[in-house]
This record gives sequence, structure tokens and C-alpha cells, in this order.
Amino acid sequence: MAEADGQAIGRILSIWRYPVKSMAGEELEATEVTERGLLGDRAYALVDDERGKVVSAKNPRLWPNLLNFRAVFLDPPHEAGSPARVRITLPDGTMLATDQADAESRLTAAVGRSVRLARSAPEGATAEGYWPDHDWLPNRDEVFEFPLPPGTFFDGAIVHLITTATFNRLRSLSPDSQFDVRRFRPNFVIDLTEPTEGFVENDWIGHTLQIGDVRLQIDGPCPRCVMTTLSQGNLPKDPNVLRTAVQANEGNIGVYATTTRSGLVRLGDAVALT
Repeated sequence: MAEADGQAIGRILSIWRYPVKSMAGEELEATEVTERGLLGDRAYALVDDERGKVVSAKNPRLWPNLLNFRAVFLDPPHEAGSPARVRITLPDGTMLATDQADAESRLTAAVGRSVRLARSAPEGATAEGYWPDHDWLPNRDEVFEFPLPPGTFFDGAIVHLITTATFNRLRSLSPDSQFDVRRFRPNFVIDLTEPTEGFVENDWIGHTLQIGDVRLQIDGPCPRCVMTTLSQGNLPKDPNVLRTAVQANEGNIGVYATTTRSGLVRLGDAVALT
């Protein structure tokens, strides 16, 4: 393992992977981080048969219940060939495996539109989002289209992380809201060693995080959307989650990163900043 040569700032508190885009994911004890992000992250996605767009919970007017689907790998994911099998738990509690013959028909019935289960991103893949009708948003009641990074099902970047300082700041600003990690869908939550206030990740942009052998280049902030406000599991719908982000940090929560050196990350691993 390479020695960290930066400033120690904290440890990995939790690790998250999302086998199917826009579905709830799985919490891990360790993960391989590759040039494409966490091994197995966003390995699958649904594609709208009628419109040809990758399905995203960013547009809840079309896909209102995606966050109540849950996806976990049945077999260890691998880099070569087709993605490993995933078990999807539907909102009614029934389950299916991605290699079942009736998987797509059951997913179509569950989401209410004809979809196919994609194992690789089509060329020029796009998805849609929706800005809800709130007076604190600049583009109210507006549907927008955005491209996905070539060859992937990611929205903006391959790795996303948030610190405990950011969660603490959000909770202090709006104590009646539940700023649960599930609303923000990070890959890594970093518990900072020193007490820190505010959105500390903003200052990391342009720097590198070291986690064991892994190196992550911090590329920019993670802009937030309606997904953070949607109900899922025991979390209620809460527009104030997004409003707090917009009013306190220009709508950004956490940061995006690119892998510059691959390796293994475990819970509790030290994190350094260079």
C-alpha cells in the first residue's frame, strides 16, 4: 500500500454502490475503485422503449417510484464482459434477477412504462430531469435533457463523495428535515478528523484525495436536483432539502471525482488531501 503524502483529514465512514441507475443501492465494507469508478456502480440502467432515453429518477413526473426499487449484486461484479447478476426488489417487495427471462416485462409493469434493461450505455445516451415549481428555483416547472458521460450510466462523474461536515451543516440550517445519506447517493462518506463547519468539499476542488493506494482527483461540485426531495423508504417527500442546498451552497452538495489511481478502499481507511 502506498504511503499517504498529504494532509490527513479523516476516514471512510460509509461506502455505497448503485448497481442499477436511479434505484436504491447497497452499502459495502470494501470496494475496488477502477478508472470507471466503484466496481459495479451503475452497471445497469433502464431505457425507455418509446423515447430511447435512459431512465432517471431526476424526472419523477415520468418515473415517480424508482427510488423505491432496490438493487444488490447476486454475484461479485467484475470488469470484463457483461455485468454480474443483480437482484432487484420491487416496491411491492417481490424480487427478480436481471438474468430472468421475464425481468423486463416485470420491470415494465412495476414502473408503468415500457422499458428494457440495458447492460451497456448506448452511444449518445441522454436522460431527463425536472425542476419542480418552486419560487426559489431559477428554472421552475421545466424538463431538461442532459448527456451521460460516454459509455456510462453516470449523470456527471464516476465518483461522488460527501463529508460529515456537510451533513452537519445542512442539519443545522434545517433541523426539521432529514438529510439522510440516501437522498444524496454518494459513493463515499468521509468522517472528518477535526471539527469543521460548512461545505468543506468546496475547497477540495482541484486537489487529490488519497485513500490507501487510490487517488481521486476532485473535479467539481455536485449540483443537486429534485431527487433529493423525493420520498423513498421511510424518508418523506421534502422540498426543503433542495431549498436548503440552493440557498446555502448554490445548489451543490458534495463533490465529483475522477480516479487517477485504482485500488481497494475499505471502511475506516484514512483519507488524505494533497
